[in-house]
Amino acid sequence: MALRFEVGPLTCLVTFTFLVLGRFNRARAAQLTLPHFVSQTPLFMPVGTQGTIKGLTTSQLEEIGAQIILGNTYHLALRPTSELIDELGGLHKFMNWPRAMLTDSGGFQMVSLLHLADITEKGVTFQSPVDGKPMLLTPEESIQIQNRIGADIIMALDDVVKTTITGPRIEEAMYRTLRWIDRCIEAHTRPHEQNLFGIVQGGLDPVLRDICVKGLVDRNLPGYAIGGLAGGEDKDSFWRVVAQCTASLPENKPRYVMGVGYPLDIVVCSSLGADMYDCVYPTRTARFGTALVPEGVLKLKQRAMADDTRPIDPTCACMVCKNYTRAYIHCLVTKDAMGSQLLSYHNLYYMMQLSRNLHSAIVEGRFPDVFDQVNYMYLSNLYALGLGLGVKVFPKGDVPEWVCNAMEVAGIDISSCCAPFPSSKD
Repeated sequence: MALRFEVGPLTCLVTFTFLVLGRFNRARAAQLTLPHFVSQTPLFMPVGTQGTIKGLTTSQLEEIGAQIILGNTYHLALRPTSELIDELGGLHKFMNWPRAMLTDSGGFQMVSLLHLADITEKGVTFQSPVDGKPMLLTPEESIQIQNRIGADIIMALDDVVKTTITGPRIEEAMYRTLRWIDRCIEAHTRPHEQNLFGIVQGGLDPVLRDICVKGLVDRNLPGYAIGGLAGGEDKDSFWRVVAQCTASLPENKPRYVMGVGYPLDIVVCSSLGADMYDCVYPTRTARFGTALVPEGVLKLKQRAMADDTRPIDPTCACMVCKNYTRAYIHCLVTKDAMGSQLLSYHNLYYMMQLSRNLHSAIVEGRFPDVFDQVNYMYLSNLYALGLGLGVKVFPKGDVPEWVCNAMEVAGIDISSCCAPFPSSKD
């Protein structure tokens, strides 16, 4: 089905629908139809920096239930180049991925990974990692690169500022982000095939966030991202920005919280009405020998794992937990790439299962029944919407104050397992 969007001077047909299937207060489960795949939200997107999730094949990603993969525009533009990807039929064909893809704008990598980056009204000037020469990424060039790559969702170039920075730079970046979105819209040559999302900036300032949300919503984009978070701010500030933005963004458009990958953060953000997430955390932590489990994390490098014949997680149905022991993976993680590959598979399966559980719990309306019936310990183990989501990181009921506050705003009562804390900072 195609929806008609009027975006500035453009009126275009987009292969894109967002249908809300169920709600519980602010949380919602939806069906997101994109050119290459029909996805279910809430959803987590694995990050494939250069057209690959390290250590996994695209068949394995399908097997674990990945719906959308994120590609990095900056890295793909450097190697193998967007021109080559375009010549070979686009990134989907190039990497043999039949489902949906999202590409970022490249701006975050410019600022966070490179030295001597300079942001002006024209764009981002940075030092080439290839030959050291100055290069310029403009909003127009970012969109042109993403048009050649061919992802289902493309991101506008924004002025990226860490939330830990204060002062006039935050306001400057927010207004520049709004000016740049118009240049991105104008440069977008494939609106009927690729869906352009805008990014809400404004740091931790609620007034600036409101201005940015209103400006982007006025442009009637297919979807919206909440940017500038997961960069060192305290958790109390983090959830409040998410809550503010999700409350103001359109009900009929997807909301994407960028850079969020901790299971607890995803549960809280979903409770507040967010739909999409991405992060390198599940695969990066796998390469350090750490597995995601309902109790939190399991460090396979520890000596205690050397003779442990149990699977990583006895409750997990993934291929790794069905076939390999902790002892075997312990033997691999420090010596063989196979160890990080197995842990990456398990960790991404864990994230996909969390997404599926969130979706089904909301659609099936199990919130009221569960909260009426659970006792103190059960609720503390399953505080993450209380619905068997597989997150049990606070078995004693000592849920952090910021989580309790966020859930209260989300309309989810977990007061019985929220102990008083002296500080809301995590």
